[in-house]
Amino acid sequence: MEAMWAEGDNRIPLVCFLSMGSDPTENIERLAKTKNVPCRAISMGQGQEVHARRLLTQSMQDGGWLLLQNCHLGLNFMDELLDTLTTTETMHAGCRTWITTEVHPKFPINLLQSSIKFTNEPPQGMKAGLKRTFSSISQEQLDVSNMPQWKPLLYAVAFLHTTVQERRKFGPLGWNIPYEFNQADFTASVQFVQNHLDEMDIKRGVNWSCMRYMLGEVQYGGRVTDDLDKRLLNTFATVWFGEIMFSNKFCFYKGYVIPQGKTIQDILQYIESLPLVDSPEVFGLHSNADITYQTNMANETLNTIVNIQPKDSGGGGGETRESTVQRLANEMLEKLPPDYIPHEVKARLQKMGAIQPMNIFLRQEIDRMQQVLARVRSTLTDLKLAIDGTIIMSEDLRDALDNMYDARIPKLWFKISWESATLGFWFTELLERNQQFHTWIFDGRPNQFWMTGFFNPQGFLTAMRQETTRMNLNKGWALDSVILYNEVTRMMKEDVSAPPPAEIGGVYVQGLFLDGGGWDKKNVRLMESSPKVLFTLLPVVHVYAISASAPPDPKKQQGAMYSCPVYKKPRRTDLTYIFSMCLKTVQNPDHWTLRGVALLCDSK
Repeated sequence: MEAMWAEGDNRIPLVCFLSMGSDPTENIERLAKTKNVPCRAISMGQGQEVHARRLLTQSMQDGGWLLLQNCHLGLNFMDELLDTLTTTETMHAGCRTWITTEVHPKFPINLLQSSIKFTNEPPQGMKAGLKRTFSSISQEQLDVSNMPQWKPLLYAVAFLHTTVQERRKFGPLGWNIPYEFNQADFTASVQFVQNHLDEMDIKRGVNWSCMRYMLGEVQYGGRVTDDLDKRLLNTFATVWFGEIMFSNKFCFYKGYVIPQGKTIQDILQYIESLPLVDSPEVFGLHSNADITYQTNMANETLNTIVNIQPKDSGGGGGETRESTVQRLANEMLEKLPPDYIPHEVKARLQKMGAIQPMNIFLRQEIDRMQQVLARVRSTLTDLKLAIDGTIIMSEDLRDALDNMYDARIPKLWFKISWESATLGFWFTELLERNQQFHTWIFDGRPNQFWMTGFFNPQGFLTAMRQETTRMNLNKGWALDSVILYNEVTRMMKEDVSAPPPAEIGGVYVQGLFLDGGGWDKKNVRLMESSPKVLFTLLPVVHVYAISASAPPDPKKQQGAMYSCPVYKKPRRTDLTYIFSMCLKTVQNPDHWTLRGVALLCDSK
């Protein structure tokens, strides 16, 4: 920071590109304090130009620093700022203009060219993260409280701060949504801990429920929008923050303890001794998570390379883009199943019982499947004609051609269908989904269901709940008071020869994959993943409905239960969440929460 300040002058702005999890504001303000100059910060946005103008004039007169934050939200002012800096005749030599902005395509290029540009990347790894955090803490701040709990708590908050940032790189295993935790969260948390210790009753000690709530729900939890991410944060607060952290036996993970040093130098010396590369287990994850991280990185790089490839037809030898796509379109049209004939479907549904909840669900699914089949058929037919020059190549057909050549799903299809890694996987899934619906409607209800093959799996489970409620009307069951319950069987899909017992009802579900954990078939419970095995196929699960007023007997449940979320796809968001299943575990369920264990309908 100081080197950049020395390099710049009053007419050269210093532009910082914001990256996730790093905000230079605090560093700039600290530098201003050491230079004894006022630092005037303003966050840009609608209507902020007036105040920015006033602060700029003030800074040019008295040699203060102006810090314009989030300038991507105030692009109109940027041209004016450059004019003012370059054309003003008299300006104090000490004046500096600092700008923070996200990368934006409309950011003025002339301002970029005439400025000093820097970025403040968040450090990689536990060692670098702790080092950066403690480099910004003074000895005075370390000695601010004489309570014995202060230094361990300060270090634990710093450890938590680096952990929540580092988990982002593991994708959905780390966080469902990648949040922008930054230095401000750490500063606010440390201030809270300090205030709490100042007001603490020494006899009672730290109020841990308050401490955990403030860290997990307010300081860091305030950014978190996903319920399962909130559960993860609260689990960290519960596992790491308690009286146990003051004992000599406590460690975050083997080799990662709370240092006993009295000075910043002692703590930094301990941080230096930490390994350069951390095992994912430091952050609560399984060591296999590293494979996921490396795979994600490689995929991202390859996607970027594919996106910047030229899209024109090559003049060299070999097959052209158009002929490759035409061959692909012919192959897909050959394999594409026939359309559903409405009167045939209606007749079959009447025979099966048209107003049964499951059959209503089936009709809705077939309607959506027919839409996909019709759209794929018309696009492929039109694309062949457009390649031959018979019809004009529209924007949608051009997109289909480009995406099919890159083995991606055309936008027209993607809008009305499902996510998939490649076009090949997507088309295979289309055939498999169609096979399930075709068998169900023409050969009768299957003994087991492949939940991945449904557009609306929540609707499937609701239909099953309605069915069970109607079966138990004489017992006074109502749909509102019926909840889902499950039992993992010992059967794989080949072993299922009959539907679930009629007295219990429900459905057998197959094709679920465990992500982040393994499955012990012998004892029917969760266990650690095998090395290098990222996804484990779960045996068939019996999902059924029970009345909330008569929950299952807890004596029958040996061991603890982990509430495991089930998602349609590897990307875990509210949109792909279906429901939660109970899985038996010998370990504390918190262990699996930190591991990021979830069930996926599809691992691709």
